[in-house]
This record gives sequence, C-alpha cells and structure tokens, in this order.
Amino acid sequence: MLHAGVGLSAQPDTQKAAIEATRIALSRSGCPTADLALVFATTEHGASYSLLLRTVKELARASNVVGCSAGGVLTTDGEIERAAGVAVLTMRADTFSSRRFFVPQLRGRAHEVGQEVAAAVHPHLGGENLLMVFPDTYNFNPSLFFRGLTAEIPHLPTVGGGASENGSIGETFQFCGDTVSHNAVSGALLSGQFSHTIAVTQSCQPIGPVHTVTQAHRNVVLEIDNRPAFEVFVEAIRPPLSDDLRRAATVVFVGLPVDPERQRVERGEYVIRNLVGFDPQHGAIAIADEVRTGQKLRFTLRDGSGAREDLKQTLERQIEQWHGRSLGFGLYFNCVGRGSGLYGFPDLDTSYIKQYLGEIPLIGFFSGCEIAPTGQQLALHQYSGVLVLVGEEMSH
Repeated sequence: MLHAGVGLSAQPDTQKAAIEATRIALSRSGCPTADLALVFATTEHGASYSLLLRTVKELARASNVVGCSAGGVLTTDGEIERAAGVAVLTMRADTFSSRRFFVPQLRGRAHEVGQEVAAAVHPHLGGENLLMVFPDTYNFNPSLFFRGLTAEIPHLPTVGGGASENGSIGETFQFCGDTVSHNAVSGALLSGQFSHTIAVTQSCQPIGPVHTVTQAHRNVVLEIDNRPAFEVFVEAIRPPLSDDLRRAATVVFVGLPVDPERQRVERGEYVIRNLVGFDPQHGAIAIADEVRTGQKLRFTLRDGSGAREDLKQTLERQIEQWHGRSLGFGLYFNCVGRGSGLYGFPDLDTSYIKQYLGEIPLIGFFSGCEIAPTGQQLALHQYSGVLVLVGEEMSH
C-alpha cells in the first residue's frame, strides 16, 4: 500500500502552519505516521525554519524530512505566492523506501557535490529509483553537478527544483532532518517497487524555424544560417518587439537541444536559455549558455496562452500513460516565472492538474530552476513546470 497526503497552510505563525499542514496531510493519507515528509515553505517563515522542520518531524514521526525554501508553494489545494505558505506531503509505502541526503558547501564544488550525492544514495538503489534534488539556485553549477552525479550513477531518474525565495534576502535554504542550511543540496531517493513518469511543460513556445549556428564563440553567437545572428533574431521576432530590445529580452528566449549534436529540436526536446546581450553593430547575440558552431537553435516566445496549451497537452499525455493504473502522488516544480506573473492570476497550473488528474496529493513550489531528464540526458530547465507522478508498480 502507498499512503500519501498533502496539506497547505497560509497561517503566518510558523508553528501553527506546520501543525495545520502536517495534520491535514496525515489525515488525507489515512496513515498516522510517515516515512517521508516533503516540506516547502516561503521566505516569510525563514526565521523559524528549524522549528518548522522539528514540528513536522514530531507530528508525522517521519525519519526523512526533506525540502527547501521557496518564493511560493503549491499543492492540490492551490498556490500561495508572495505570502506566508507551508506545504507538506507525508508518505508511507510498503513496496519502496525513501532515504534523505544533505551535502553542504555547494559553491565552487558542484562536480564534487554531484559525486557526494551519488555516493550517499548508491548503496540504497533498488529495482526502481527516483532521485529528488533541491539545490541552492544561487550557488548551483548544473552541468558540473550533473557530470559528477551521472559519472557515478548513469541513467538515474533525477528531478527537482532550485530552492528559491521572495527576492528580499538573496539567499535560499535547504532542509534535511532538522538541518537548515544555505549553499547546499538536500534531497531524497525513492527506491524499490513503484512506477513513475516525468513530464516537462514549457512556458516558451517556438517562433519561426529551427536554425543552425554557423559561427559561435563560447556563449556569443555570431552567425546563424550563415547570416549575422542579430539579423536573424530581429527577423524572427518582428515589430513591435524588434523595436524594443529591452522588452524583447524579457519574453523572447532561445531553445537549445540538450545534446548539442542533435539535429532536430522538436517540442519538449529543448531547454530554454535567456538572451543576455545584443550587439547590432557586429551582428551578434549572447546567450546564457555555451553554444557550439553547428548546433541547432530555435527562438521561443514566453506567453500565457502558449504555456496553458502546452500544459493541457502534457496532462493529456500523462492520462494516457497512467491509463488503468492508480496514482499515489505528484510533485510539481514550477518556475518562479510562471504562476500569476505569467497568467495574470493564480492557481492556473494546479487547477489544470486537478482537472485532468483528479484529487491526487500534489506538492511543489515555485523554483529558481527546474531539473528533469530530456531524452537520455539530465538537464536544467527554465520557465518550465516539471510534473512527476508516482504510483504503485503494476502487477505483471
């Protein structure tokens, strides 16, 4: 049996919020105790994060308490942005177990931290595995971390979100047991017999065709399709956006294939990266990632209606994949650039998830970055929502 439940509290008092969210989660799970408690809490509770974790741990008698700070939190009951919020998921399962981990001093040590996470979870790998990671977004070097992790354990399904905050403190926090720290990675491994699916929904939809980078140096693209890169960019976005580059940089992004060798960039097969500079005089554009000559790219536009349509298609595919199987719970790591900032009102993503998947226990937060595999490769996503569904293993 898999027992899972979620609770959400908007109480400004941290201890009261922890008690309310945990009690609701436990009562909905139908189990008075938990193996694993996932906890996400907004910056408003920052002064009392340790008390929050102790309270959840004592109430749920959970050996594994894991989570992070967040600019906003979400569950099946809705989304809390820019206000005090605590989200708790409690889980107990017969067929699989959970194991928490915590690795400090992330800054400048991403590769080693990836290796240390691998070393911490390796002895506990089971038939089916799912790794959840919550790094400090501000000190995270994803490519080095992924390299360190996958060198030790290739093909380990890994998901997560970068810990976030409301912009008032410039620091994020990672939770593990009763430890609260910044500049770290916390997380948990699920291992044993269960089923899971991972889906990524994008806020940024392609505009124009797939292009080829014909000249690039590090993160600066000089030529696209043998023409000045800036010229191709302006052509793709057209007026009025092309008349206001500052505004264009807030809504137009680049979609890059996770594997630079890949010659196709289909829906769901690219990661989004910011445009960080334009040089009309030399015809160049700069991207927040390294780009290779010969690599494919697409320009994409971030807009609410495109994001909504993409989410609906993502959920329709999930329904097909889980047809006839029972869902236990869901995780949703939703970019801080989504939510009411994208749609103009709150609760859209959680309402759609509920509409399509029913009242499954769902927990998540508004993340500084999103982590999920694309194809065979682990990737850092931006402006995306990563939806992870977990259920009992199908009997053969």
